[in-house]
Amino acid sequence: SATQRKPAFQKPRKRKRKGQRKGDDLIERLATRFPGVLFDVLSSRNPAEPPAARTSAQPWWCTCQKCQEMPTEVEKKCCQQRPEHCISRTAHLELFCLEPGILRLARGLRHEYLGLDDLQDPGQDNKEFRHAAYRQFVLWQHGRLRAGQRVVIPSCCVWRIRDTFPDPTGNYTGFIPGLL
Repeated sequence: SATQRKPAFQKPRKRKRKGQRKGDDLIERLATRFPGVLFDVLSSRNPAEPPAARTSAQPWWCTCQKCQEMPTEVEKKCCQQRPEHCISRTAHLELFCLEPGILRLARGLRHEYLGLDDLQDPGQDNKEFRHAAYRQFVLWQHGRLRAGQRVVIPSCCVWRIRDTFPDPTGNYTGFIPGLL
């Protein structure tokens, strides 16, 4: 009988230890449930990289160069990514938070779940889309929050959503802390 031999050019595969496989599985489950954690990990891995050059209109607290000044201290939050990796410019944000069909579906599901009528005043479409986009962002980055729990959305993402679904008068509510 002929014996099978491995080709000389094939590298032997490294076997993962049981603990390493468990760790990989845990990371995969965590990333699936809370994708925003990946951004936290990525932003903590590149401390040696020099900061990108700032523009004069750039808020001092922004590293992605896409943020705009915000009215309150708590809203002065950046995604902490380099300009080329800003969360507000990712394909995922566009798909999950800016796509009108996705937002219409999310809004319909929310209204169905809460037993709300989908009646709106004329001209309120952008406001409805904007608020649905904020909810989609929070769900995408943080998962489902407890009742009354609120999180601040990075300024770059807030302004990307506002630029996509603007208020005709330029009036925006801003962050409202949760009820305790």
